[in-house]
Amino acid sequence: MGRGRQKAKHTKIARELKYDTYSVNYSALERELHPEGGEPEYVDKWADQYTDEYEGEKA
Repeated sequence: MGRGRQKAKHTKIARELKYDTYSVNYSALERELHPEGGEPEYVDKWADQYTDEYEGEKA
């Protein structure tokens, strides 16, 4: 494929992204970002198997 055809394809895609309107489901996005359950954001499931490397040291 020549450079001209490749550039035309990229230009077409860029115009589609710039001018097309997309519908966004904001309620679904909000549910995904802020779940309703009491689920913590991050749980380290391996933390209880290892000791802290600075646990016994004094400053």
